[in-house]
Amino acid sequence: MDIFKDFASRIKKIIEASDIKTKDGGELDLANVVVEPPRDPAHGDLASNAALVLAKPAGQKPRDIADALAARLGEDADVAAVEIAGPGFINIRLEPGFWARHLKKVIGAGSAYGKGAIETDEKVNIEYVSANPTGPMHVGHCRGAVVGDALANLLEYAGYDVGREYYINDAGVQVDVLARSAYLRYKEAIGEEIGAIPEGLYPGDYLMPVGQAIAEAHGDSLLGLEEAEWLPVVRETTISMMMAMIREDLKALNVTHDTFFSERSLVSGDRDRVAEAIEALKEQGLIYVGTLPPPKGQLPDDWEDREQTLFRSTDFGDDIDRALLKSDGSYTYFASDIAYHYDKFLRGFTTQIDVWGADHGGYVKRMQAAVKAVTGGKAALDVKLCQLVKLYRAGEPVRMSKRSGDFITLRDVVEEVGRDAVRFMMLYRKNDAPLDFDFQKVTEQSRDNPVFYVQYAHARCASVFRQAANELPGLDLTPAALEAAPLDLLTDEGEIALIAKIAEWPRLVEAAALAHEPHRVAFYLYDLASALHAQWNRGKDLPQLRFINVEDRQSSLARLALVHSVQAVIQAGLAILGASAPDEMR
Repeated sequence: MDIFKDFASRIKKIIEASDIKTKDGGELDLANVVVEPPRDPAHGDLASNAALVLAKPAGQKPRDIADALAARLGEDADVAAVEIAGPGFINIRLEPGFWARHLKKVIGAGSAYGKGAIETDEKVNIEYVSANPTGPMHVGHCRGAVVGDALANLLEYAGYDVGREYYINDAGVQVDVLARSAYLRYKEAIGEEIGAIPEGLYPGDYLMPVGQAIAEAHGDSLLGLEEAEWLPVVRETTISMMMAMIREDLKALNVTHDTFFSERSLVSGDRDRVAEAIEALKEQGLIYVGTLPPPKGQLPDDWEDREQTLFRSTDFGDDIDRALLKSDGSYTYFASDIAYHYDKFLRGFTTQIDVWGADHGGYVKRMQAAVKAVTGGKAALDVKLCQLVKLYRAGEPVRMSKRSGDFITLRDVVEEVGRDAVRFMMLYRKNDAPLDFDFQKVTEQSRDNPVFYVQYAHARCASVFRQAANELPGLDLTPAALEAAPLDLLTDEGEIALIAKIAEWPRLVEAAALAHEPHRVAFYLYDLASALHAQWNRGKDLPQLRFINVEDRQSSLARLALVHSVQAVIQAGLAILGASAPDEMR
């Protein structure tokens, strides 16, 4: 169903059957021979780099190879014309009948069209959000949540076995700070006057229900205890309630996880998985005791000027070796993170994807080194960094500060503009590009609002079918009837352009999945919607091109088949992005 793979295969067969060989007479490596859409549609329907990538190993001029391949391609019944451009690009124009036959296949495939583009049983773990459980989700978490969730949808659609994971950072200093903050709210619930929240603690009102819950569960029994005694009790309740709040916030955005993995679980019970990970590195000779030079710039919290247990991360491309134990014998954050990713590997995930905020960029190289080392090179880590989202309202930036308790929550944004607008717009830029989110623009009903423009295209398709049912009573509009429609009547350039854009869908799915880039789906949907709207508008000026012609039921049926296919692809793409596909726009 992927026409680009199909024609790449045809070209490779021509090469294999030809006398084009390497300089020493061997078979050519055809791995880099590809067929793709030309940058300029005026150049044709397909373009191949075959002559360019084979010229050097074959010791021939690219144009000579291109001429030889073009002559053989011209004999293909599906090819109308072949042109050589520039240094040796092969541009292919297809016969109109090819597009009709392909559209028939698209309709026959139904919801499976483009699905499973990558045949694999590979397990992929995607960890996303993983915010410290210190309060409600704010809009800063929103982008990573959407990117991770859409990426999981994309990889599942493409054929991967995907695990969606949230790593609960419940073992760090910040959760103790949170527990102390909740303890103040507990005292407040008991009836004590607590005054202003001290600097360094969380002042948000969202901790008041936590304090109330602790008071209802324990009365005033915690007041006379030392911190070492009440802290674990308060921390457990606080984390539990914060995670319940986070789950509800994510639910509002339709973001789901299969696994919530506790950092504390790494060293709880009878098993110390951090020690296991360090031992696995030690067996490979990657652990030693030594000292590190002070890093440039601001010193990180875990750097100490002493002999330390170090991991040879420089052997795997990192800038310096990394410490695994603190001076008190406890594990560094890095050691725990190695153990967590090692645990993923032991669970069968050889491809691991982490979605982080851009402020963690300096941590990427060492974690990739660690994953490569601890798994013996059998697993790889891809980190998707999400740049900040800047909120605007009435032309003015919306500022937020989590520590002050004055911030815009994820739920605030979803409730104001809707889940679909939030999800689509968070994906309408590449994850590592800054994103400006304007409350006014994302609710406009115009072409400048991508989510509206794409959803309107789907609704327009549904409207066409409602109109057909009214104006062409008795016309069979089932998928089987549409598949049997006289699709060779679709000869207009706009109709062919729509079919060609639909034909890009399987290739787009595969490329986006392999690159781990769900934003490509959003861009594609906008282009497909644009092509549909353009053809609709042409029909207003040229009645013979309208999707429904009561005087010509056969051409109407063919065009309805085309509209059906556009609608199906838009629906599939919106599902990957996590947005709805409405049949009506209100």
